Amino acid sequence: MKAPGNKLATRLALFLLLLAGAGPIFAQDIEPRRWTPMPTGMNVIGVGTNFTSGDIYFDPVLELQDVETEVYGAGLSYMRSFGLAGKSARLDVTVPYAMGRWSGLLSGQPASTRRHGFADPRLRLSVLLYGAPARTLQEFAGEPRSNTVVGAAVSVTVPLGEYYPDRFINLGANRWMVRPQLGVTHTRGKWTWELTGSMFFYTDNDDFFGGQRLENDELWAVQGHAIYSFRPGLWASVSTAYGNGYDAVVDGVDKNLAVDNWLLALSFGVPINRQQGLKFYWLGARTQNDTGADLNSFGVGWTYRF
Repeated sequence: MKAPGNKLATRLALFLLLLAGAGPIFAQDIEPRRWTPMPTGMNVIGVGTNFTSGDIYFDPVLELQDVETEVYGAGLSYMRSFGLAGKSARLDVTVPYAMGRWSGLLSGQPASTRRHGFADPRLRLSVLLYGAPARTLQEFAGEPRSNTVVGAAVSVTVPLGEYYPDRFINLGANRWMVRPQLGVTHTRGKWTWELTGSMFFYTDNDDFFGGQRLENDELWAVQGHAIYSFRPGLWASVSTAYGNGYDAVVDGVDKNLAVDNWLLALSFGVPINRQQGLKFYWLGARTQNDTGADLNSFGVGWTYRF
């Protein structure tokens, strides 16, 4: 967004903070079947794309109105399953790319900005602590499975995405994010229920816009999934999540931008053959604050196992 003056700079800095905390940070990670046991030695590569659009709401004093966002995303992922201390484990790596446009009225005048480039890559290591010992493909196929599985994971977002300290809006965050998780699943017949709790911890961004220092409180989130398997590879799920926290402090000044969001998602998995599959999803993020965002995402992904 372009306009002169320090007052504008202050508004746009708050715009960035509010945009960052509006929900997509954890919304895009609502993923069913993350705790599904897998045989050791399996590799999965994936390619996906998504489109996110919606409205962003501001305190009227900022004189920002009718703000809308449209973001096209793509990503490449790799997953490897293995045994760790006799337990089933997996490592996930995701590299995202995004093209986005933000537009609205600033003091009654049209303003907009665009960005495109790589966002911050993510790593996730998970271990199934109960109900899923490490097993080869032959053992996995021949032995009975536990109805209940408990797992723990840690996800790390690495600050390698596109970031320019002289810009208000960036695709990279210029800081690390660490997210420990604890999850449990229970299967009964064709139904599986999953529940995951997470905490997001952020390092400081010491090169925030204008040489400022950005700090954020931790964000806690919980997500649940109800999954129905029609047959191997063909499944559907309904998911919901809630997140709270992430209040922003810039150079010691609290900006009162804490997140309070509900999310809802629908996902469908469709097999192509024994090695390939497609996933389709819709995700909606709805703020519970007067300031925040209402966003909708639609996506499709392809995976190949070997």
